[in-house]
Amino acid sequence: MKRLPIPDDVTGDEIDKDVRQELLSLPKGLAEEVSRNLVMVARLIDEDPEGAYAYSRIALRLASRVAAVREAAGFAAYASQKYSEALAEFRAARRMTGNVDLWPVMADCERGMGRPEKALDMAGAPDVQKLDKAGQVEMRLVAAGARRDMGQLDAAIVTLQSPELASHSVQPWTARLRYAYADALLAAGREDEAREWFAKAVESDKDGSTDASDRLAELDGVEFVDALVEDDEDEDGAEPRSVREADPASRTGDLDADDADDADEADDVVDVDDVDATDDDIDEDDRDDEDLDDEDERDEESTDRPGTRRAGETGEEGDGEDAPRG
Repeated sequence: MKRLPIPDDVTGDEIDKDVRQELLSLPKGLAEEVSRNLVMVARLIDEDPEGAYAYSRIALRLASRVAAVREAAGFAAYASQKYSEALAEFRAARRMTGNVDLWPVMADCERGMGRPEKALDMAGAPDVQKLDKAGQVEMRLVAAGARRDMGQLDAAIVTLQSPELASHSVQPWTARLRYAYADALLAAGREDEAREWFAKAVESDKDGSTDASDRLAELDGVEFVDALVEDDEDEDGAEPRSVREADPASRTGDLDADDADDADEADDVVDVDDVDATDDDIDEDDRDDEDLDDEDERDEESTDRPGTRRAGETGEEGDGEDAPRG
């Protein structure tokens, strides 16, 4: 099996302790190799999703029976917009652990595959009630994105209206929730309200996880000039060129006046009493189990190769509608 180069400073000890615990089921040498590849996945997934995906495939070949590896492979595929593959890996990880934490990103994969109705079914499933607060907020974001995918803009706005949105406390999800709400308002032509909520998103976005400040500046008509670009003055005394002028980004299509009922539909997004959807509604991918068996055979063969031993994924939706995000 072809390996990819890994910097010498990557030891594998950088991985989360829970993942390290899972890797204890592997021989020491193999566990180290898998962990180093997982570190590379984490390092590259934001800036180079395809690179992260490549490293995740190596880890998957080495240890397909480890749930953390299947999860990492799922997130790498998700970041690379390989949504069908990501969903298969997330399903496998969920079967191994019984954990519901992956439910929102699985629903977002359904959106990415062009099935927003399926994502909405999952948003109303009993599993949502098993999620922690962060997971339920993430599920709400996915459901609102699915509503927008279906052209139900008013329903998307209502879906995002929640105690978490109204709260003055700042939580890890606050900036993204406020941003999604502002973006939906702007798409609906409610510019003054959108500006207010983009400003609130800026206040809560301490680590710059959104581009709320840029969106707010666009609404205010601010023009940006990159001071780092070389001066374009020539012998004729030409002025430096403007690098970027803020223009409003493309938005969701116009809302149909006949969609007035959409807001009522949104109230059912996370109502488990009104939606009869369970994990059985998600078709199991038979090839996962076959892949696992095939990987076992390869894992056993790896024990005879030098440097390997037997082998035993963390991302609203785009910016609201086009590219799902976890």
